[in-house]
Amino acid sequence: MRKNRLTALAGIAVAALVLTGCAPADEVAEPVETMEEAQVDGTMTEEALGNIVEVAVGAGTFTTLAAALGAADLVTTLQGEGPFTVFAPTDEAFAALPAGVLDALLLPENLAVLQSILTYHVVAGEVYAADVTTGDVTTVEGSTFAVDTSNGVVINGTANITATDIMTSNGVIHVIDAVILPPGVDVAALLG
Repeated sequence: MRKNRLTALAGIAVAALVLTGCAPADEVAEPVETMEEAQVDGTMTEEALGNIVEVAVGAGTFTTLAAALGAADLVTTLQGEGPFTVFAPTDEAFAALPAGVLDALLLPENLAVLQSILTYHVVAGEVYAADVTTGDVTTVEGSTFAVDTSNGVVINGTANITATDIMTSNGVIHVIDAVILPPGVDVAALLG
């Protein structure tokens, strides 16, 4: 049941992304630039990069995140101008949540909690790996999370950054191996 719901939500999110980029049938689409054509003076132009949602969906390892963003009505926000830095949990990170939590988060009555958790993974502006230091980081959700760089980069003592500086047209993505929770959010309470 959970897998079917996630598959359906991921499909809806992908379909919405695809359909928003489609031109009417009577218009001829412009050719897509190759990577070489998109480069100017050795750097990639923003037009050659997809936005945060497009890049995440295209990666194939963030289908649960894409489905959650769709359920939380945050796709349009993260397709917006930004810039944003997203600490993106992988599908495996979401799968590591206690049994039943993800299904509960995707229910309409838990929309505010889901939005809180997802916006806790987003920082306003572009923060590159070279800029990350030990300390507190303020999120779009409004709370802070703790970063420790003494042994790799660990957020809140639980989430490791496993890949950094994935560039998008409206920001940057860093991959994390756990879902981080804002202060005061008790996901176990969603189950009972």
